[in-house]
Amino acid sequence: QLTPKKRERVLQSLSEDLKNSLSTLLEFDSETAAGLMTLDYITVDVSDNVEDVAKKFRTHEKRTGRPPVIVAMDDDKLAGFLPGHELGFATKREKIGKYVKRLLTISYAADHDTVVDLFHAHPHNKVAVLNDAGMVMGIIYSDDVLRIIEQETASSLYDYAGIHQSETVTDSARQKVHNRYKWLIINLGTAFLAAAAVGLFKDTLDKFVLLAVYMPIVAGMGGNAATQTLAVQVRGIALGQISLGTAWRTLKSEVGAGFINGLINAVLVAAVVIIINHDFGVALVLALAMVINLVVAALFGTLVPLIMAKFGKDPATSATIFITTGTDVLGFLAFLGLATMLLH
Repeated sequence: QLTPKKRERVLQSLSEDLKNSLSTLLEFDSETAAGLMTLDYITVDVSDNVEDVAKKFRTHEKRTGRPPVIVAMDDDKLAGFLPGHELGFATKREKIGKYVKRLLTISYAADHDTVVDLFHAHPHNKVAVLNDAGMVMGIIYSDDVLRIIEQETASSLYDYAGIHQSETVTDSARQKVHNRYKWLIINLGTAFLAAAAVGLFKDTLDKFVLLAVYMPIVAGMGGNAATQTLAVQVRGIALGQISLGTAWRTLKSEVGAGFINGLINAVLVAAVVIIINHDFGVALVLALAMVINLVVAALFGTLVPLIMAKFGKDPATSATIFITTGTDVLGFLAFLGLATMLLH
């Protein structure tokens, strides 16, 4: 983000044509479709012939150094665009109308998510940006949308890790500590909650030391399953595919998947315990805990991001810590609680 003074200095150092283009683009919100568009287009009429359009094309390219999109109009209404290669194959006096192709459009005020959704729903390499009167203002290319998706992916990774989005690899150690210490302290507090849950079963652990060996499996599997569910839910919320009011269907699906995955992993982990430790009791406890934990992970992974979004919080940023804590605490309670009941 440049200060007004620096922005003016940069603009003054540019060519007149580029300066005018940038000045126009800087008037729009960078988070909207208008902030993504380029002004490299020319407007022609469907009744124009190939020779005239080619001259206009070359004039723009010579002036800007960039080939323009040829936007075709019909009675001041958008008809589509003329692929540039048609200028080389059609005869000079031929009208361009029959070569015009469909051109997708979007409002200049649309946000980035709407732009991305449009390209997902209708794979094209360009979209025309329209003003309130329906006139073309600019063009958005698929390459620009890919950059937005890459930025959002990087942003999501930072959110999941609890890292400030302004942090870079070149930041000083002091700046990195400043950006991270609050999140780490919060995580430390939640770790104490999990430790407290384990502490409730000290006598059971003293008597059955083998349980401690398999506790990381309970925590790890629950956390991984919850993260998978969370990723799907966050994307669904972002794309408007799910809300708190329509969550029941998704919840049934996720819980069902969690139960089946729990059964599959329960059989595997029980077999390992029996083969290695020859302890059918611990195998049964671990298998039951595995099923319970993966169902709990599905519940937390589905409901927590929806609830956070309902209260206006970013689920990608704030849901992770609650889900991890919930699956750890309930996973340990299920595992050690079952051990206390069944092994004693």
